[in-house]
Amino acid sequence: MTNTIDTQTAIDTRSGGGGEPLDIQRLFSVFRRRMKLFAAVAIVVALCVMVVMLRQTPAYTASASVQINTRTARVVESQAVLSNLNADTSVVDTEVEALKSPELVAAVVDTLHLERDPEFNTRLAPPGTVQTLKRLVGLGHADPVPSTPAEREAERQAVIDAVGMGLKVRRVGLTYSMNISFTSQKPVNAARIANAFADHYLSGQLQQKFDATRQANTFLNTRLEELRRQVQDADAAVSNYRVANNLLSSQGTTLTEQEISAYNQQLATVKAQEAEERARLRTARSQLAAGSNGDDVGEALDSTVIQQLRAQRAGISGRVAEMTSRYGPRHPDIIRAQRELSDIDGQIQAEIRRIVSNLEARVQVANERTASVAASLGSARGTLAVNSTASVRLKELEGNAESVRTIYQSYLDRFKETGAQEGAEQADARIVARASIPTEPSSPNVMLNVAISLVLGMAAGLAAVILAEMMDAGLATSEEVERKLGLPAIGSIPLMSSVAEGSDKNANPIDFVLMKPLSGFAEAFRSLRTSITYSVSGQAGKVVVLTSALPAEGKTTTSIGLARVAAQAGSRVVLLDCDLRRRSVTRALGIAVDDGLIELLHGSTTLEQALTLDQASGCYVLPLTHTTSSTEDIFGSPAMDQLLKQLRTSFDLVLLDTAPVLALADTRILANKADMVVLLARWRKTPARAINNAVKMLQQSGAHIAGVALTQVDMNAQSKHGYGDAGYYYEDYKKYYAS
Repeated sequence: MTNTIDTQTAIDTRSGGGGEPLDIQRLFSVFRRRMKLFAAVAIVVALCVMVVMLRQTPAYTASASVQINTRTARVVESQAVLSNLNADTSVVDTEVEALKSPELVAAVVDTLHLERDPEFNTRLAPPGTVQTLKRLVGLGHADPVPSTPAEREAERQAVIDAVGMGLKVRRVGLTYSMNISFTSQKPVNAARIANAFADHYLSGQLQQKFDATRQANTFLNTRLEELRRQVQDADAAVSNYRVANNLLSSQGTTLTEQEISAYNQQLATVKAQEAEERARLRTARSQLAAGSNGDDVGEALDSTVIQQLRAQRAGISGRVAEMTSRYGPRHPDIIRAQRELSDIDGQIQAEIRRIVSNLEARVQVANERTASVAASLGSARGTLAVNSTASVRLKELEGNAESVRTIYQSYLDRFKETGAQEGAEQADARIVARASIPTEPSSPNVMLNVAISLVLGMAAGLAAVILAEMMDAGLATSEEVERKLGLPAIGSIPLMSSVAEGSDKNANPIDFVLMKPLSGFAEAFRSLRTSITYSVSGQAGKVVVLTSALPAEGKTTTSIGLARVAAQAGSRVVLLDCDLRRRSVTRALGIAVDDGLIELLHGSTTLEQALTLDQASGCYVLPLTHTTSSTEDIFGSPAMDQLLKQLRTSFDLVLLDTAPVLALADTRILANKADMVVLLARWRKTPARAINNAVKMLQQSGAHIAGVALTQVDMNAQSKHGYGDAGYYYEDYKKYYAS
């Protein structure tokens, strides 16, 4: 046979973890069996819980409702320093946690001076009954007033914790609304504190935005000062570089570029003037070369001197013509007038020559002026070539200055925006409903407390039932025998008082088998005999050891009852009293002899002399004498083997009533010599662990264990609570037994 513990584990696995449906009837049976325990525990716990709850100080709950704004008013178009909240699920849940933050609770405590309220400050609370009794007997004293900063801070923190315990914040469904509830012993406090939490939550949001804007302005102002210095430094670097490299400019161009432009214009002008002067000189010369007296030269025509001289000549010519007609060509006045004409003509020619000479001088001057302007232009162009190399660095400095100026301008614009926003911040939430003073207490709720008390009582009762079942180490049904021990259940011997009626309840069980041979009590022994007779591969088992793990398991009663029932059935039966210490069979049957089993094994008597006939049933008994006391291995001797061999041939059934397995080694010796061992266990008393130990010891001895039989079974209780056992149906079949 395999190890019992492994077998038990396998059976437990099959019964509990093999996917079998939950057996409600078995659970109900367990509950019925533990009904009194369940009722007692449930009633006691329910009453205790109810008393504690109903003695609670009445508390009042007030609620305020706050809603996160999904739309915000835009007072200014500029972007806010601290952005508005997004009204999504995670943000709402985060704000719920923010409402429960210790910082917000501390702000409410400080604003409302709740450290002075005895409800939250235990030092100010009146003493309870226990504290009063302690003070009366001198075991207690009032809490000292905190004197050090650490003690005052500890007291304040305790008040903050007490206020936080009364606060409840929850989101209303999937909306953007949050419910702020506060529970207090005073209805006014409940409403006042709930509203304070809502107000501080909104003011906290505004304060955060104020602080953020103020910090932004401070940062921007500091940064602007730095950027202003950087702009000044960058502009100074550009200016100094322009001066150092002669890159001064006006209207977007350098002075050298402006100078070159001016020289270009001057050069074009002087070249045009030179060309004009040359043309005039060339024309005058060509006219004079063509034989002109100079009268038709353009400058001569415009000369006032020549015009005056011509006017004089015209007047003299008129006088000459008049005098010639009057006096003749030789008249002195005519000669004098002709001389005046010649003199005027000479003056005119001299003036024409002077004009031509002037034209030549003007051409020379124009030529020199053109050369001078061209030289200046060339010099300026050389300077510009030199400045072009320096302009690369100048552009770099100008770009740096421009970038710094752009950053400075952006910071300046943002500074103006944040300055305009200060004072225009809006909270991200609003109060939808302020808390009102409650008129009825929120706790204790009598009906709810009663329901909770009943639920807790029933839960405690069920826990007690489960605990009792877990601690119940005994065996109650055949199914438990097979599940916990891994051995077959071969019988169930009832408690006689549970099957007997009337005055028979006081009868001796071993006599009741003979008095009521058709009773359920006697039938149980017959059933056990049947199981024993055909338990070994269908063959009859003759030598049977009846034993148990512990004393007082009903071995003697079972042995005598089994022997008498078998004898009444016509079998030759012999019962050996093998309990050397107790001599239970001998005492139960009241046998007093001088020769018994020990004497027989010692060879001082014969089997016929040692056997005693039970006159009431016809079975034979091999008793133990009063003087039985030996330390030798009586049952392991060859004499015992010879005796059992002789009994096998003479009797149909040989029963050995032995000592408990865990108490003495004698039983294991006999178990090895017998055909089978019947292990007896007292109903709901013998621990399964003890039986397992006994089974292990018997198996180590090489014994064949036919099975386990329960003894002293209360059939009335079994019929009500023993689901999984044949005794559960006792009420249905007990009518077959004679009373």
